[in-house]
Amino acid sequence: MLTQGLYEVLESSTTQVSVKLSDASHPIFQAHFPNNPILPGFVHLEIISDVFHLEVTSVKKAKYQALVLPSQTLQYIKNDNKIKILCEEKTVASFVL
Repeated sequence: MLTQGLYEVLESSTTQVSVKLSDASHPIFQAHFPNNPILPGFVHLEIISDVFHLEVTSVKKAKYQALVLPSQTLQYIKNDNKIKILCEEKTVASFVL
């Protein structure tokens, strides 16, 4: 599984999930931009699928607004088919599924 060991769920409800990302030693961070580890944007979709138990079959809109780094805490907020991802109360990405 791509996201195995990548994050730990801190809080969870049907509409909001907080996760703490692993440190830079996780293979995802090792593969994407060596010496400048960031979370690849497509991995958000894997996390969304995992934490909300959704099968993501299409993405109508994706907007990336900030880099996501190792060890950060993210909040995934679901409102129907819209997902907003926050880090330190700032939007880092959003999706319409």
